[in-house]
Amino acid sequence: MKHKAILIVLMMVFVLPGYAQPKISKTPEQEVKEEKAQTSNQVFNPDYLITTQHEVVIKGQKIPYRATAGTLPVWDDDGKTVAGLFYTYYERLDVKDRESRPLVISFNGGPGSASVWMHLAYTGPQILKIDEEGYPVQPYGYKDNPNSILDVADIVYVDPVNTGFSRITNKETPRTKFFGVMADIKYLAEWINSFVSRVNRWASPKYLIGESYGTTRVSGLARELQEKQWMYLNGVVLVSPTELGIERGAATDAALRLPYFSATAWYHKMLPGDLQQKDLTDMLPEVENFTMNELIPAMNKGSQLSVTDKQNIAAKMARYSGLSEKVILQNNLDVSPSFFWKELLRDKGFTIGRLDSRYKGMDKMSSGESVDYNAELNSWLHSFTPPINMYLREKLKYKTDLKYNMFGSVYPWDDTNNHTAEDLRKAMAENPFLYVMVQSGYYDGACDYFNAKYNMWQMDPGGKLSSRLSWKGYRSGHMMYLRNEDLVSSNEHIRQFIQHSLPKPGQPAKY
Repeated sequence: MKHKAILIVLMMVFVLPGYAQPKISKTPEQEVKEEKAQTSNQVFNPDYLITTQHEVVIKGQKIPYRATAGTLPVWDDDGKTVAGLFYTYYERLDVKDRESRPLVISFNGGPGSASVWMHLAYTGPQILKIDEEGYPVQPYGYKDNPNSILDVADIVYVDPVNTGFSRITNKETPRTKFFGVMADIKYLAEWINSFVSRVNRWASPKYLIGESYGTTRVSGLARELQEKQWMYLNGVVLVSPTELGIERGAATDAALRLPYFSATAWYHKMLPGDLQQKDLTDMLPEVENFTMNELIPAMNKGSQLSVTDKQNIAAKMARYSGLSEKVILQNNLDVSPSFFWKELLRDKGFTIGRLDSRYKGMDKMSSGESVDYNAELNSWLHSFTPPINMYLREKLKYKTDLKYNMFGSVYPWDDTNNHTAEDLRKAMAENPFLYVMVQSGYYDGACDYFNAKYNMWQMDPGGKLSSRLSWKGYRSGHMMYLRNEDLVSSNEHIRQFIQHSLPKPGQPAKY
């Protein structure tokens, strides 16, 4: 989800006192506490916060909580403020033992995406109003989230530089400090250290959750926090993970797409009758077995694959993908995702979504090899943009005239030195307390579920970490939680993951 934007912001810097804890409200009504009034809503203050107090019912239990919406600086090596990151921090208030209370640090991806998605649709105490399958409805709004993980963990949602309300304050600071795989990991690790110190959470068990490119980010952060900040985690949750820097090779990369094609074709009822009548999770193992044991070896043979064998492989691919054998042969077995999104429902007059193939789009012309627009992303921006602006400004009382960047400019982005799967593996090896859970939507065509499984196999080829690695699949797409049934189960899986990964009191971290 890489989107370019040009943003010019007039910025002034104010340095405020340290973090203050307000008293617990005696009623569920909001109470507002400002550290210092802003002299103008048109300036950016990199060190500012406001708190409000609320209640939410989660799994039948009333949870009082404090919400802090604010900014905390990013400093350079000389202690000079170079940026301010916007965050929203939720703390359960009726907790007696704060030291053993887990803290979840949440990121979305892009790179260049705000943390709005999981904040207002997944794990947070408030959730946007959409229909049961995740489509926008009017009037826009938000409501209590009865599935939030706030009952078991406090949560902070972080917007990286140029996303949300986060901004660079020193125009002389080179963009390379922020915009690249390793630069992103380095400055965010420093910021996490500052945040944890500011809110006095060093004693707490800590978890990272990242979605999409955010999985690259948190995989690298797991090692960076351990080795450079001396902060050890209990868990990492990877929602719709990227390839995490694991090289596939062109042939293997092409072959690994097929199970996603098959899941999508099943959803749209484009498979042969014998496959279509099976349940999704009963049908997919057959496709996965073919992919690993026949398709990958065949694809790697290239022109050495005989005509007969090529036709046999194409016939099976057609059976499993909903595409014609002719089209597959025309593409030399290598069908790109963009072509698949255009081709699968071409005769029906529709395209399908990249990030969630349940969504349909309409192109100007049925011909062509790629879609005109991402149907799912347009739907999501339709759903999310009004509520996040309403929620932050109205309910959390964060008053500013700055634009909330759903996507912000982070270019040029340095993709080199991405070895984040290995970073995560090493962090797990070094820390016996560290567990990892992967969550994938079967209909995600950008970070598909089978590649997520492949990540795990390649990251831990010896199987030594298998007891601390787990994978969960959902019948939706990139943001599986937009479908209400999956919202319930995916939050419950995170809740169980946190509870399972917490060590017993006094348990040593050793093999």
